[in-house]
Amino acid sequence: MASTALAGRSFSERLVDFLDVIDCRPIDDGEEREAVFRLRYDAYVREGAIPLSFSKRFTDPYDDAPNAWIFGIYIEDQLASSIRVHVASPEHPDAPCMTVFSDLLGPEIARGHSIVDPTRFVADQTMARLHPELPYATVRMGFLASEYFDADIGLATVRAEHQAFYKRLFGLKPLCEPRDYPSLMKPISLMAIHYPTVREGIMARYPFLRSTERERAALFGRMPAMPSVPLVPQPAAFEAARG
Repeated sequence: MASTALAGRSFSERLVDFLDVIDCRPIDDGEEREAVFRLRYDAYVREGAIPLSFSKRFTDPYDDAPNAWIFGIYIEDQLASSIRVHVASPEHPDAPCMTVFSDLLGPEIARGHSIVDPTRFVADQTMARLHPELPYATVRMGFLASEYFDADIGLATVRAEHQAFYKRLFGLKPLCEPRDYPSLMKPISLMAIHYPTVREGIMARYPFLRSTERERAALFGRMPAMPSVPLVPQPAAFEAARG
């Protein structure tokens, strides 16, 4: 079903309608996982973020972490996009964000806070042209993870040219200058929100980000939800994230 079939409605309404068009699946193993790695490779090569590789797949050890979820977004049973979500906590502190931003995030983990770190967002080029709602539906997975796990901090570790999208949708704010990331040819920036503070306002502006407990459990239920710990303001970077 093409997005043109949803014409005549506001973009916000189309985003809600689009959730009925897609099928979001946790990807654990097998051919679906390999298809995600190939989609990643194609997208990252196209944007000049990684070099060409004979394997034509892009993966890293974080894909196998116990606190990682890989999702595929399907349209008419065709892989349209993918995103990976890590939930970092004192029990599982490792996440891609800690690779280069541990000076900012490590103290928050030490305080007992939970951090949702969505990475490896990619989309099929043709599908993205046909369905402008696709990026929004894909990054929704990180927002649902923040809700399910009662996250204290939501992140976007993205290139500078992508900051505007995340600022507009989630109100994310950059916390530092972009930094080099291993395996990537372009630096990434760290953006953050204090999730409990902004969640209601975001869902009021973008109703498609609302979800049911049943949906969240189906996506993330292999790990129990965690209680939230009140965020202790940090004088430098994380004071900005609170707004």
